[in-house]
Amino acid sequence: MSQDVNEKVPDHLLAPLPQRGNKVSRWLGRLGMRLLGGWQVKGTLPATRQAIIPVAPHTSNWDFFVGVSVMLALGLRLSFFGKHTLFRFPINGIMRWLGGIPVDRRKSQGVVEQSIEAFEQRDELILALAPEGTRRKVTEWKKGFLHIAKATGVPVIPVAFDFSRKTVDIAEPMIISDDIDDELARVKAAVAHAQGKNPEHV
Repeated sequence: MSQDVNEKVPDHLLAPLPQRGNKVSRWLGRLGMRLLGGWQVKGTLPATRQAIIPVAPHTSNWDFFVGVSVMLALGLRLSFFGKHTLFRFPINGIMRWLGGIPVDRRKSQGVVEQSIEAFEQRDELILALAPEGTRRKVTEWKKGFLHIAKATGVPVIPVAFDFSRKTVDIAEPMIISDDIDDELARVKAAVAHAQGKNPEHV
C-alpha cells in the first residue's frame, strides 16, 4: 500500500482491509478472471476498515461475475445492499456469504439512513455498489452513497470495470465534502474512461 493513498484515509479508519477466503477461494477467483477474458486489476486499495466503492459503468449482469471473481482473487470481504425479499430460502445463505446485507424499503428509515446505521454498527464494512442503480441507460446517478460517505466520514474509492481493456481500475480514495454535486462529478470523472459490456447503455 502506498503511503500517499493511505494518507487520504482518516486515521481512525486506517487498518488492514477486511479479508476473507483461503488459497482455494483465491485460486477460484483468479480462474474466474481468466475465464471471463483475462481480467487484471490496476491500482491499489488503501488500508481501511470502512469504505464505499462505487463501481461503474454498470451495463450488464456480467459485471456481477467479474466483481465476485476479483473479490475472491484478492481475498477481500466486500458487502452490498440488497432488497430484503432476496434474503430468503433457498438463496439466503449464498447471498449473505457473498456479502449481502438486506435493506427493507418498507421501514420508516430510508435506505441512506439504514446504510449509515450499518456503518455505525459494524467495525468493518467495505460497501460496493452501482451508483447508476440499474443496467439501463440513465441520465443521472443516484447520490445516496455520497450522502452516506459524508455522514460517516468513510472514504469513497471509485472503481471502473473497463471491458475494452479487461481491467478493473481502482482510483484514489476521496473524502466527501458538503458539495455533493461536485463530488459526484469527481467520481464520474474517475471512471469516465471505462467502457461497459454494453456501451450503448452508458
